[in-house]
Amino acid sequence: MSGRSVRRARRGGGFDLRLGESERGLLRSLLPQLRAMLGGDDPHRDPSLRRLFPVAYPDDPERDDEFRSLVGDDLRRGRLDSIDVVESSLDATSVDDTQLQAWMQVVNDLRLVLGTLLDVSEDESPDVDPDAPDADARATYQYLSYLLDEIVTALARA
Repeated sequence: MSGRSVRRARRGGGFDLRLGESERGLLRSLLPQLRAMLGGDDPHRDPSLRRLFPVAYPDDPERDDEFRSLVGDDLRRGRLDSIDVVESSLDATSVDDTQLQAWMQVVNDLRLVLGTLLDVSEDESPDVDPDAPDADARATYQYLSYLLDEIVTALARA
Protein backbone atom coordinates (compact mmCIF):
# COMPACT_ATOMS: atom_id res chain seq x y z
CA MET A 1 0.00 0.00 0.00
CA SER A 2 1.33 3.41 -0.98
CA GLY A 3 1.82 6.20 1.56
CA ARG A 4 0.33 8.72 -0.85
CA SER A 5 -2.76 10.68 0.21
CA VAL A 6 -4.19 10.79 -3.32
CA ARG A 7 -3.61 8.15 -5.93
CA ARG A 8 -5.21 6.65 -9.00
CA ALA A 9 -7.58 3.82 -8.10
CA ARG A 10 -6.56 0.44 -9.48
CA ARG A 11 -9.96 -0.62 -10.83
CA GLY A 12 -12.97 1.27 -11.99
CA GLY A 13 -11.22 4.59 -12.51
CA GLY A 14 -11.26 7.52 -10.15
CA PHE A 15 -8.86 8.32 -7.36
CA ASP A 16 -8.42 7.08 -3.82
CA LEU A 17 -8.40 9.74 -1.10
CA ARG A 18 -6.41 8.55 1.87
CA LEU A 19 -6.86 11.46 4.22
CA GLY A 20 -7.07 11.19 7.97
CA GLU A 21 -9.89 12.69 9.98
CA SER A 22 -7.67 15.57 11.14
CA GLU A 23 -6.84 16.42 7.52
CA ARG A 24 -10.50 16.27 6.53
CA GLY A 25 -11.38 18.32 9.61
CA LEU A 26 -8.86 20.98 8.63
CA LEU A 27 -10.37 21.26 5.16
CA ARG A 28 -13.87 21.21 6.68
CA SER A 29 -12.92 24.25 8.77
CA LEU A 30 -11.27 26.16 5.90
CA LEU A 31 -13.97 25.73 3.24
CA PRO A 32 -16.61 27.98 4.87
CA GLN A 33 -13.97 30.65 5.39
CA LEU A 34 -13.04 30.61 1.70
CA ARG A 35 -16.73 30.59 0.73
CA ALA A 36 -17.36 33.64 2.91
CA MET A 37 -14.42 35.49 1.39
CA LEU A 38 -15.61 34.72 -2.14
CA GLY A 39 -19.16 35.69 -1.25
CA GLY A 40 -18.25 39.24 -0.26
CA ASP A 41 -19.55 42.28 -2.08
CA ASP A 42 -16.48 42.68 -4.26
CA PRO A 43 -13.99 39.82 -3.87
CA HIS A 44 -11.92 41.29 -6.70
CA ARG A 45 -10.98 44.18 -4.43
CA ASP A 46 -10.15 42.01 -1.39
CA PRO A 47 -6.33 42.08 -1.02
CA SER A 48 -6.27 38.56 0.43
CA LEU A 49 -7.91 37.27 -2.79
CA ARG A 50 -5.66 39.15 -5.20
CA ARG A 51 -3.97 35.95 -6.38
CA LEU A 52 -7.36 34.40 -7.17
CA PHE A 53 -8.48 37.43 -9.18
CA PRO A 54 -5.30 38.95 -10.62
CA VAL A 55 -5.39 42.18 -12.55
CA ALA A 56 -5.79 41.41 -16.24
CA TYR A 57 -4.74 44.85 -17.50
CA PRO A 58 -2.42 46.47 -14.94
CA ASP A 59 -1.76 49.50 -17.13
CA ASP A 60 -5.40 50.08 -18.06
CA PRO A 61 -7.83 50.21 -15.12
CA GLU A 62 -10.78 50.85 -17.43
CA ARG A 63 -10.09 47.72 -19.50
CA ASP A 64 -9.48 45.77 -16.31
CA ASP A 65 -12.87 46.83 -14.92
CA GLU A 66 -14.49 45.84 -18.21
CA PHE A 67 -12.76 42.45 -18.10
CA ARG A 68 -13.91 41.90 -14.51
CA SER A 69 -17.48 42.81 -15.41
CA LEU A 70 -17.41 40.22 -18.22
CA VAL A 71 -15.77 37.27 -16.44
CA GLY A 72 -15.59 38.10 -12.74
CA ASP A 73 -18.89 36.54 -11.72
CA ASP A 74 -18.13 33.39 -13.74
CA LEU A 75 -14.74 33.04 -12.05
CA ARG A 76 -16.30 33.46 -8.63
CA ARG A 77 -19.15 31.07 -9.43
CA GLY A 78 -16.68 28.44 -10.66
CA ARG A 79 -14.72 28.68 -7.43
CA LEU A 80 -17.89 28.44 -5.33
CA ASP A 81 -19.06 25.43 -7.38
CA SER A 82 -15.72 23.74 -6.74
CA ILE A 83 -16.15 24.33 -2.99
CA ASP A 84 -19.57 22.64 -3.24
CA VAL A 85 -17.97 19.60 -4.91
CA VAL A 86 -15.25 19.33 -2.27
CA GLU A 87 -17.74 19.74 0.57
CA SER A 88 -19.94 17.00 -0.88
CA SER A 89 -17.00 14.62 -1.30
CA LEU A 90 -15.04 15.53 1.82
CA ASP A 91 -15.79 12.24 3.56
CA ALA A 92 -15.39 10.10 0.43
CA THR A 93 -12.62 7.55 0.11
CA SER A 94 -12.61 7.90 -3.66
CA VAL A 95 -13.52 10.58 -6.19
CA ASP A 96 -13.81 10.78 -9.96
CA ASP A 97 -11.66 12.92 -12.27
CA THR A 98 -14.05 15.88 -12.20
CA GLN A 99 -14.24 15.85 -8.41
CA LEU A 100 -10.46 15.66 -8.06
CA GLN A 101 -10.09 18.63 -10.41
CA ALA A 102 -12.43 20.57 -8.10
CA TRP A 103 -10.27 19.49 -5.17
CA MET A 104 -7.23 20.79 -7.01
CA GLN A 105 -8.93 24.15 -7.61
CA VAL A 106 -10.03 24.53 -3.99
CA VAL A 107 -6.78 23.38 -2.39
CA ASN A 108 -4.87 25.73 -4.67
CA ASP A 109 -7.24 28.60 -3.83
CA LEU A 110 -6.85 27.97 -0.09
CA ARG A 111 -3.08 27.81 -0.47
CA LEU A 112 -2.93 31.03 -2.50
CA VAL A 113 -5.12 32.94 -0.04
CA LEU A 114 -3.20 31.70 2.98
CA GLY A 115 0.12 32.37 1.26
CA THR A 116 -1.02 35.92 0.52
CA LEU A 117 -2.11 36.48 4.12
CA LEU A 118 1.23 35.12 5.37
CA ASP A 119 3.15 37.04 2.70
CA VAL A 120 4.95 33.84 1.70
CA SER A 121 7.74 34.18 -0.82
CA GLU A 122 9.66 31.58 -2.80
CA ASP A 123 12.85 32.62 -1.01
CA GLU A 124 11.62 31.51 2.39
CA SER A 125 12.78 28.41 4.16
CA PRO A 126 10.12 25.70 4.20
CA ASP A 127 10.85 25.05 7.87
CA VAL A 128 8.20 26.26 10.31
CA ASP A 129 9.41 27.84 13.55
CA PRO A 130 7.11 26.21 16.14
CA ASP A 131 7.48 29.26 18.40
CA ALA A 132 6.40 31.75 15.75
CA PRO A 133 2.97 33.33 16.29
CA ASP A 134 1.90 32.16 12.81
CA ALA A 135 3.29 28.62 13.15
CA ASP A 136 -0.13 26.95 12.80
CA ALA A 137 -0.98 28.97 9.70
CA ARG A 138 2.41 28.19 8.15
CA ALA A 139 2.01 24.48 8.93
CA THR A 140 -1.41 24.61 7.26
CA TYR A 141 0.15 26.31 4.24
CA GLN A 142 2.76 23.55 4.03
CA TYR A 143 0.08 20.87 4.30
CA LEU A 144 -1.97 22.49 1.53
CA SER A 145 1.17 22.64 -0.63
CA TYR A 146 1.78 18.95 0.00
CA LEU A 147 -1.85 18.02 -0.75
CA LEU A 148 -1.85 20.09 -3.94
CA ASP A 149 1.31 18.29 -5.09
CA GLU A 150 -0.34 14.93 -4.35
CA ILE A 151 -3.42 15.89 -6.40
CA VAL A 152 -1.43 17.25 -9.34
CA THR A 153 0.79 14.15 -9.37
CA ALA A 154 -2.24 11.82 -9.30
CA LEU A 155 -3.93 13.71 -12.15
CA ALA A 156 -0.71 13.74 -14.18
CA ARG A 157 -0.28 9.99 -13.78
CA ALA A 158 -3.84 9.38 -14.97
